Amino acid sequence: MGMDATRRDFLKVSLAGAIGTACGTRVLGAVAPAGIIDRLGVCSWSMQPASAEDFFTKLAATGLTRTQIALDPIRENAKGAWTDFGARCAKRGVTCVSGMISTVGEDYTTLESIKRTGGVVPDATWPETWKNIQADADLAQRMGLTLVTFHAGFLPHEESDPSFAKLLARLRQIADLFAAKKMAVGLETGQEEAGTLAAFLKKLDRANVGVNFDPANMILYDKGDPVAALRTLGPWVKQCHLKDATRTKTPGTWGEEVRLGTGQVDWKGFFRALDAAGFKGDLCIEREAGSQRAADIRAAREYVEKLVV
Repeated sequence: MGMDATRRDFLKVSLAGAIGTACGTRVLGAVAPAGIIDRLGVCSWSMQPASAEDFFTKLAATGLTRTQIALDPIRENAKGAWTDFGARCAKRGVTCVSGMISTVGEDYTTLESIKRTGGVVPDATWPETWKNIQADADLAQRMGLTLVTFHAGFLPHEESDPSFAKLLARLRQIADLFAAKKMAVGLETGQEEAGTLAAFLKKLDRANVGVNFDPANMILYDKGDPVAALRTLGPWVKQCHLKDATRTKTPGTWGEEVRLGTGQVDWKGFFRALDAAGFKGDLCIEREAGSQRAADIRAAREYVEKLVV
């Protein structure tokens, strides 16, 4: 049976490739018919797990075995709920592809509140945030991770901004910490336009720092077209979140996150841009709204599978 399945898969790929060649173009299915699917994962916090066991149960419901794991709950390990998490993953065949860290005091109630409280920008929370980041970096290293992502906060548009030098210094401090542990850092996209982030990354000048590209965030924050942004940031993309959204009709307010495939992200264009950028990293489905998280994640996985196969 295994041999027959292999033969069918080979014929499927060969046929897709032949069609693409005959047409003189590369069809999306011929780019990586199994490659993209094999790189799919899910963001652990999307499932709002109360413990490791709760996480494993909810992960099984999505049909996925790969995850970007939130590091802070494991580090805090309230009531021992996450004890021996790495070993328990190995026992269940779950792969942690990357880590995520939160910063202290983040308030996503409004765009104004997250601009004020988000990332490593606020001076009041920086000491505690830096302490947690160091502990999370140690944890990530012990878990064998090679990439950790987080929201840096709203980046200044101009070097003359008083916060520019401060933010540059803090992010270099973080980058150097992770580089010493042979890990990369991915900054979340969305709070600024792609050109602003690209210029900041050039100024930051740290080879282990890139972006965790989230197309929906570009829409939620109303910061431009996701596919165009991806083309700009392609050289820095280290991982992607797969999430969908609709743009706000009231400037200065949040857009709406929706189930993947029902929003305004041009997913065919998105995957073509990823292919053009030569991206071979992980793609983690993220769902941060709604009351049917596991079902929405499963639907997102099925949507992507149909789109790329």
